[in-house]
Amino acid sequence: MDQPGDRDRIQSLERGLAVLNAFDEDLPRPTLAELAVATGLSRPAVRRILITLQKLGYVAATGPRWSLTPRVLAIGQHYTAAHALIESAQPHLLALAERTGESASLAELDGDEVVYIARVPVRRIMTITVAVGTRVPAHATSMGRVLLAWADPERVASALGSGAPARLTARTTVDPDALHAELARVREQGWSIVVGELEDGLISASAPVRGRSGRVVAALASSTSAGRSTPERVRDDVVPLLRETACAIGAELTV
Repeated sequence: MDQPGDRDRIQSLERGLAVLNAFDEDLPRPTLAELAVATGLSRPAVRRILITLQKLGYVAATGPRWSLTPRVLAIGQHYTAAHALIESAQPHLLALAERTGESASLAELDGDEVVYIARVPVRRIMTITVAVGTRVPAHATSMGRVLLAWADPERVASALGSGAPARLTARTTVDPDALHAELARVREQGWSIVVGELEDGLISASAPVRGRSGRVVAALASSTSAGRSTPERVRDDVVPLLRETACAIGAELTV
């Protein structure tokens, strides 16, 4: 079958989603002009999109400023309801968090970022707020390296890009050759530990969750801080629990 090309794309839908995605922590209540700058669209185009989204109930206007409405949450709820992995994983995440005393997370790969799709927080260990839907760079996280380690070569090349990824801390690995070597090591050992590459003092470990076919469908992670543990303790005490829990989640999947 022919693959869909540019002629099959609906530009108006792309522009509408671009406007929705422009609402973030930096622009929680933007003006029309701010949205035009953020999206690169013309003001008349943004105005038409906002009026359409307003009539559909996804945005609301207060004076010159716009904000998202609770209706946008339904999109995420539909994803959760249709995703058996999340439902199966939640009790296992809770049990893992109770056994380790640390936060437990489940994530998927989206482009060059990791997206949290389920999480049980225990205590705050990151300066950024982590919740379902949070996105972090794949190259600097244990979850991202696990997901990239078993991804198709084309997807790995797209995620790592042609140049060096962003350096987030002094310890962030940015050399493409070093990252590819690290992915090979992750495949060989079956897990990943990343120390201080996303944030200083953050230690994260991750293991792959496989479906019935053996394909890696998600990454399971546990995170702590250098003040409470060490990479060696995480490797010896937490990684076995991660692998055990990942297998338990995978055993409940039907695909």
